Amino acid sequence: PDGYLYLGTGDGGGAGDPQGNARNLASLLGKLLRIDVTSATTAQPYAIPAGNPYRDAAGRRPEIWASGLRNPWRFSFDASQLYLTDVGQERREEINIAGTGQAGLDYGWNVLEGTLCYGAETCDRAGLTLPVFEYDHGANDVNGCSITGGFVYRGRALPELAGRYFYSDFCGGYLKSFLVTGAGAGNSVVEQRDWKIADIGGIVSFGRDAEGELYLLTSSGAIHKIGR
Repeated sequence: PDGYLYLGTGDGGGAGDPQGNARNLASLLGKLLRIDVTSATTAQPYAIPAGNPYRDAAGRRPEIWASGLRNPWRFSFDASQLYLTDVGQERREEINIAGTGQAGLDYGWNVLEGTLCYGAETCDRAGLTLPVFEYDHGANDVNGCSITGGFVYRGRALPELAGRYFYSDFCGGYLKSFLVTGAGAGNSVVEQRDWKIADIGGIVSFGRDAEGELYLLTSSGAIHKIGR
């Protein structure tokens, strides 16, 4: 929405981020990056936007917009809000929601997995941004194991669903939605709904067309349009 290019990067692999990349501001891994490609040239493929939080910070990569992510799959914008889902390691899947102007947020991995301390009974949450929504995998991954982030619906075919955020899970294979009320730290999730779709296999991503209608992309190679 601001004309810049955003990129979500995983932490580089290895259970629990053994390299400590996600919260290392000298690494591009485990981050949400923001760059300016409007005047790209061979010599300079991108520039650093003026509002990037570490643009002039020594020893920190200026491309970084947010940190503390494990596997951001995926993120999308809705007006002034960023919906950023992060795949968990063992127990929790999370959805983070932030204002598009909130730079430098630390989402906590690998100190936290969702709101849980990772690998420890206690941990220091000071300065970390907690998810607005999360769910536990449950016994035998009954609730899912790998979140697939989608979009807020703004199409015209289903006007009663305006403002609802749709997401899935690769293991769960479902289609779910919720509505967010409030803003910032006061965000709350209401109207949670499971749409009880047929078993179409693992959902790997979402699509959105020029009319704002949504699509499900599956591991079988099929694309399904969400409709009445």
